[in-house]
Amino acid sequence: MKHIGAVGKRIVEEEQKGSKRAGYGEYLLKNLSGHLTRELGKGYTESNLRNFRQFYIVFSEEKQIRYAVRSELSWAHYRLLMRVDNPLARSYYMNEAAESGWGSRTLERQISSHYYERLLTSKNKKTVMITTKKDSKIQSVRPVDFIKDPYVLDFLGLEEDRRHQEKDIEQAILNQLQVFLLELGRGFTFVSRQHRISTESKDFYVDLVFYNYILKCFVLIDLKVGELTHQDIGQMDMYVRSTFRSKH
Repeated sequence: MKHIGAVGKRIVEEEQKGSKRAGYGEYLLKNLSGHLTRELGKGYTESNLRNFRQFYIVFSEEKQIRYAVRSELSWAHYRLLMRVDNPLARSYYMNEAAESGWGSRTLERQISSHYYERLLTSKNKKTVMITTKKDSKIQSVRPVDFIKDPYVLDFLGLEEDRRHQEKDIEQAILNQLQVFLLELGRGFTFVSRQHRISTESKDFYVDLVFYNYILKCFVLIDLKVGELTHQDIGQMDMYVRSTFRSKH
């Protein structure tokens, strides 16, 4: 990225020198593209040079490029990040992609589904700001801070105009488990499906059980296709109290 930043800086500085000359920017890009291609080989088309210029403009506004970018990410990641106008959101996506191992396709989906904005509008906005800092302490994160509203499950491929049963949604999640874990957020791992909980009179089954190794707690998901009732809430409370609280 350092080389891309250097090329971008060169373009910006040259454009500033000849800014009063009509069409100078396009002439500069065409001329520089030919020069760099002859000297260094492929990859220096005019469209790429425009991206290099944008890369320098975007990240030089925040810090020096060598401090602002993450070496773990590819040029494909940065082409996506440059489209994010909000500097806080861009920083969050960059750090989250690097630390969570997001590929460029995953990053593109998280940006298009407004992952940052959904997390920000959840119950506690403070956590999003904390996680954009490299020296953040994970001890300051609480379970409530990991909840996004809403979760976007478009990757399940379920038809919108069809009424699905809970078992259909459960199976679709399991078929796309890796993507679902990324949608949940950092630190989640799958534990089991249809986890049995026995009482003195009856057996109950939790649809999906996950564990978050950052929060050190289990996450229970009981799928409902209708309106949530007080009975549903009471049943979930029973799940937590009867089995999982002792393991928390």
